[in-house]
Amino acid sequence: MSLGAHLIELRKRLFISAIAIVIGGIIGWVLTDLFVWEAIQEPVEKVAEAQGGNTGIIFPTISSAFDLRLQIAFTLGLVISAPVWLYQIFAFLVPGLNTRERKFTFAFFATAIPLFFAGCAAGWFVLPNIVRLMTSFVPEGAQSLLTAKEYIDFVLKLVVAIGVAFVVPVFIVLLNFAGVISAKAIIKSWRVAILVIVLFTAIATPSADVISMFLLAIPMIALYFAAWFIANLHDKRAERRNRIEFEGAV
Repeated sequence: MSLGAHLIELRKRLFISAIAIVIGGIIGWVLTDLFVWEAIQEPVEKVAEAQGGNTGIIFPTISSAFDLRLQIAFTLGLVISAPVWLYQIFAFLVPGLNTRERKFTFAFFATAIPLFFAGCAAGWFVLPNIVRLMTSFVPEGAQSLLTAKEYIDFVLKLVVAIGVAFVVPVFIVLLNFAGVISAKAIIKSWRVAILVIVLFTAIATPSADVISMFLLAIPMIALYFAAWFIANLHDKRAERRNRIEFEGAV
């Protein structure tokens, strides 16, 4: 494909993804009132009960509640529409694979979706620990009034960022199948990968909660090595196939 054709294809994929996110956002707007907001503020309420009501979420401006509901709805739309926009990414990259390797596209897609939701669940799992730890530094007798925007930003970025991070190993395997990166290059960079993962989890969990950081880092490191293992199997099969074809041609 020419550069112009690639750009047209990219625009098409982005448009479909945007429509899916908007539809998911509408669903997210409805779900926010049903149970999402209650679930988001639950960690803060538990801390408030433990501290005798010294912790709470405040809305400092008249429009902040509406703005935050839009933000929550958009993030939920991003999560709900994950199967659509992840497929669009794969569909855009599929032309880089040969006919034999395109059959693995469904396997990539079927793996990426559960991993994305598993990552979101992992971020949500460590959230109460982070909230409890961060509010524990409030001096006795003082109140911890959390600005709604900052708290929601923290929660949503934590959940979505971890979800995306869990999908990265799938893209590493996809790049290997496309011939962009080899298994040797993946395993050669394992030290750098672990360092990046630890730094990422440290940023995603901005607290002194080392346990939460490692709860996120360990599965991400395991996924990285799983990606190398699959890429290594693919490279060995490709090398064996090429050798047989070469011997047959000779």
